[in-house]
Amino acid sequence: MTKDDVERSRCAFFEAAMNLRKKGRGMGKIAEALEKHKKEKVIETEKLPFQKPEKLPPKRAAAEIPKDLVPEIEYDPKLVVLSAPESVDAENFKVLRAQILFPKDGPAPRTIMITSTFPGEGKTLISANLAASIALGINEHVLLVDCDLRRPSVHKLFGYGACLGLCEYLAGKERLEDLIMRTKVPKLSLLPAGPVPANPSELLSSNMMRSFLEEVRDRYDDRYVIIDGTPSQVTAETNVLAQYVDGIIFVIRAEKSPRDTIQRSIENLGRKKIRGIVFNGYNQSYRGYKKYYKKYYG
Repeated sequence: MTKDDVERSRCAFFEAAMNLRKKGRGMGKIAEALEKHKKEKVIETEKLPFQKPEKLPPKRAAAEIPKDLVPEIEYDPKLVVLSAPESVDAENFKVLRAQILFPKDGPAPRTIMITSTFPGEGKTLISANLAASIALGINEHVLLVDCDLRRPSVHKLFGYGACLGLCEYLAGKERLEDLIMRTKVPKLSLLPAGPVPANPSELLSSNMMRSFLEEVRDRYDDRYVIIDGTPSQVTAETNVLAQYVDGIIFVIRAEKSPRDTIQRSIENLGRKKIRGIVFNGYNQSYRGYKKYYKKYYG
């Protein structure tokens, strides 16, 4: 090899070395950039840690209420128009309803009081069953009012316990809309008597009571007001209520009240106000009727 060849080899080697050095610097810059990006990614990850989303509980419908929070209201089996709608007793109340709603003379009474001569003749059961029977009609709405402030019991027949009622309204302590209760019978509302007051006769004889009956009677054209009154020969307020209502249903229990006492009670209430008499507890003719009823509908 000549001296020129050696010199050319040295130059070529030096040039190759320089190229490798430049290339190494370029690769180093890429490596540094990658390393820097990796570190920034780690820092970002530490600042914003990833969290796995939790499963949300299924949404409950707005109207859904736990069953254990809704008390089941059970009415008394003595409400035969509800407990035994196909029975002869229920049919008798339908007959009574028809006689009241479709009288032979004059318009149907809108406010009707149910009373008797003495306690224990069944006036409260007649009141509750009649009210439910009318409410089961197509167009009629009924407000059942317990005006027996001395021995209130209508609310028990519909499954309610002790509650506020008519006494608080007449005394000006509560609003009427806060006291009227809905029953399980569509179109039948109940205004209970409330706690026994010290002055029941004064409350029922007041102008507040008169205004109350006029208001509930005239507010709606399709509403009937059924009033469970007190026995006429035991209390004084029955005769006063008789002046406020459109009609009276008089309940007589078989073999209980003397005839002359019944006649005197009717005279005191006013014969023109009497829209019907319910003869309660008479079984002899009832048995024969029951046989034909079963045969016809069996």
